[in-house]
Amino acid sequence: MNREENIKQISDQSKIWDIAVIGGGSSGLGVALDAISRGLTVVLLEKADFAKGTSSRSTKLVHGGVRYLAQGDVGLVLEALKERGKLLKNAPHLTENQPFIIPVYSWMERVTYSAGLKLYDWMAGSLSLGSSTFINKEETLRRLPSVKSAGLKGGIVYHDGQFDDARLALAIAKTADDAGACILNYASVKDLIKDEHGKLIGLKVRDELNGEKYSLRAKMIVNATGVFADKILQMDQPGSEKMIQPSQGIHLVMDRKFLGGNDALMIPKTRDGRVLFAVPWHDKLVVGTTDTLREKPKLEPTPLQKEIDFILETAASYMKEAPTRKDVLSVFAGLRPLARPKEGGTKTKEISRSHKVIISDSKLVTLTGGKWTTFRKMGEDTVDHYPEVSGELVTPSQSLDMKLYGYTMEIPEGHWSVYGSEAKAIQDLAKKNPELAEKINPNYPYLMAEVVWAIQNEMAVRVEDILARRIRLLFLDAHAAIDSCQKVAELMAKELKKDQEWITAEVEDFKKLAEKYLIKV
Repeated sequence: MNREENIKQISDQSKIWDIAVIGGGSSGLGVALDAISRGLTVVLLEKADFAKGTSSRSTKLVHGGVRYLAQGDVGLVLEALKERGKLLKNAPHLTENQPFIIPVYSWMERVTYSAGLKLYDWMAGSLSLGSSTFINKEETLRRLPSVKSAGLKGGIVYHDGQFDDARLALAIAKTADDAGACILNYASVKDLIKDEHGKLIGLKVRDELNGEKYSLRAKMIVNATGVFADKILQMDQPGSEKMIQPSQGIHLVMDRKFLGGNDALMIPKTRDGRVLFAVPWHDKLVVGTTDTLREKPKLEPTPLQKEIDFILETAASYMKEAPTRKDVLSVFAGLRPLARPKEGGTKTKEISRSHKVIISDSKLVTLTGGKWTTFRKMGEDTVDHYPEVSGELVTPSQSLDMKLYGYTMEIPEGHWSVYGSEAKAIQDLAKKNPELAEKINPNYPYLMAEVVWAIQNEMAVRVEDILARRIRLLFLDAHAAIDSCQKVAELMAKELKKDQEWITAEVEDFKKLAEKYLIKV
């Protein structure tokens, strides 16, 4: 992906794009991927970096949604299980089959959970990741050595998918770009262009890196901005009713010793009826999530103290060694773009996670709701409206079996796995240049070669892009990320031809951001 080349594409005033997508998170990227699979011309504009918002802050699960099955949302679960199975086939370097264990402390729990999970297995059909099964107390403690043993009857094992969300977003962006889409980060939509009949015909765009402004024309414009969808709707029709109800979920990252083993823990019912997960991820443990209503969407949401306490308390009731605030290496918060209920009803767990495609009078197409696992289907359902909006025919979707960038069946070992087929090229960079063979941080495996690669091939332009989303150090260990930012900024400045002033500003900005990922003990 080359940002300068893609900027040149949007500066061509004579071009009329088939689809312009606003938003570079999972839903926007899903639309771009599906549109390009049908031979349409596509431009995608993201005001920050790809997956900067909600899409890099998930529970790291590609899942059908066991809890949605408990709520009776069978359609959503069937759809998600199909997408889960396909995604694991299309991006084996970024996803994996993750066994989960539900510890059972009463025989009634065994009956209830076993029945529900057998149905979950059956619904996955040929795309099943493995059958659920009951294991005895000894086997449960062998596989989850740190789980509380008092009163334990055994455990139920089931399978779901696990992934690196920000890296998957990048792989989708690169796949679409490679197929001919024009994908841009740090390009914000400042206004909508309408014809004399009030129908949308284009966008006014600003390059956030240098302030340059562009106008582009498109036959269909998609608002896929997640929790910020209402901002674009207001741009389209000032005073329009709010459609999005942001719901905050936070995750705590800690050492894997608090769970032990390679299995994930699923707590099906916490004191307020929510589900809690503890998932091994990049050699750490991610524990979450919460579900807290928030009124205003933020690009960098802040975890609430009560959310942190809730996760620590719940985890403590299931783990032999109770994690404390000082054990938390990083805390991150994300906002789900739930459909705002028409009247009453504020319990977020009761709001459907199904996605919706809405077409305004101006022909603005808005995609809301949904979840990471179903990003591709969300894109397909959105592009299906192209004939209705543009008056032109479109070929059927071809995205279901598209292999994502970096696809390989020979998955590289260790942290290199997320690069898939590209890993060797980065390793070769490190071999040729001793400076690039150095570690970014002595306690983690990431190399300086990955910084250069991210700049040259992955549109990384800020220190945050590297440390939060190209490698995941900010999410894994905020202190380590702070310790590494000066070194990263200096190499980036050399590569991007920036001065000392740029380095100082980037380091200051990153440290300010990283403070939000730390818990005050």
